[in-house]
Amino acid sequence: MTLMAAFRAAKIPCTLPPKRGKATASGDPSAGDAKGKAPPPPWCVYLIASSRIPRTYVGVTTDFPRRLRQHNGELKGGAKAASAGRPWNLACLVEGFVNRSEACEFESKWKNISRKMARKRTEPSVESVLQHRQAALSRAVGIKL
Repeated sequence: MTLMAAFRAAKIPCTLPPKRGKATASGDPSAGDAKGKAPPPPWCVYLIASSRIPRTYVGVTTDFPRRLRQHNGELKGGAKAASAGRPWNLACLVEGFVNRSEACEFESKWKNISRKMARKRTEPSVESVLQHRQAALSRAVGIKL
């Protein structure tokens, strides 16, 4: 079973209406404001899996490629908890969060459900750990994948 087959795209529906930008001279709110500021990048929650040991890591970011390079030790930064599982590969990316608070809330929910779920009494493997996270994700999102 491949990672992409195990983790299909999951997006949390946005419960808040989209924020309206200030109108510009052209009347197009999507063009940004008069100061030329770009809209903030969207937040995402990611699941990475170690290719060496049966371990996963869940986190939040606005720039996943940079964050993965940090976890793999190519750039400074990255979580200390992730240093033991290098190298890491993307297993799942949940996008569409409006702000950091929303992304962190989902991350916390996913981790708590995963922690509380019973684990199978077998020798841990990367596949079994990913199946456990997938089941927790299904509960966190409230859908069956």
